[in-house]
This record gives sequence, structure tokens and C-alpha cells, in this order.
Amino acid sequence: MPDEFDRVDPERQVTVAEAVAQLPRAGGKRYAVLFRHGTLQLQVFAPRGRDTQRPHTRDEIYVIVRGSGFYVNGSRRVPFKAGDVLFAAAGEEHRFEEFGEDFYTWVFFYGPEGGERPKAGTP
Repeated sequence: MPDEFDRVDPERQVTVAEAVAQLPRAGGKRYAVLFRHGTLQLQVFAPRGRDTQRPHTRDEIYVIVRGSGFYVNGSRRVPFKAGDVLFAAAGEEHRFEEFGEDFYTWVFFYGPEGGERPKAGTP
């Protein structure tokens, strides 16, 4: 008989397969909200064809699950691949380009509206 540490808490674990299964199949947005805790919100994002997202009101981290392409953030354009971590501050223009149909990423929104700002005098 498994002990309490062998059981999976569905509110504390989300598999890629479960996340992808929650994506809308036809039309509409290509993301699904999977988990919320305090200011943290976890989504799976899988744009198809073109990434049309606009700047968000909170800071966000992307963890690339599958696929590759280019990440544009302001004037920067960098290649990405599975396993990479990318950041977009609240209000920044950003998008993914030249990605394939196999592209999926975790998205972590966190912090206050307007994003976390460094204290004066800190980098």
C-alpha cells in the first residue's frame, strides 16, 4: 500500500499531457489556465501559425516545453529551444516567431499588476 508521499496531489502536479489536453481544439485562444496560488498563475501556451499576444499587466516567465524558434522581447530577438527559460516584464512587447506546430510552453504569471519594480539604486 502506498504511503502518503506516493500519492499525487492533482492541485500540486500538472503533467504536460494533461496541460495540452486542456488547450482549446478549434478557434479561440491557444492557452489554458492550469493552476492558481496567490499571485501565481500557471498556463500552457501553444500558439499556432502566428503569436498575436500583447503586453501583459504582470511579469511572466516562460519555460519552453517543446519546440524551437525565436523569442522577441523589445528590440532583442533570441533563439529558443526546449528547456530554455525566458522573461517578460509587465508591459513589455514580446512574442514568439518561427516556431513549429510542436511548440508548447509553460507560462508563469506572478506578482502585482504593473509588475515588480526594482528599488531605486538597484539593477
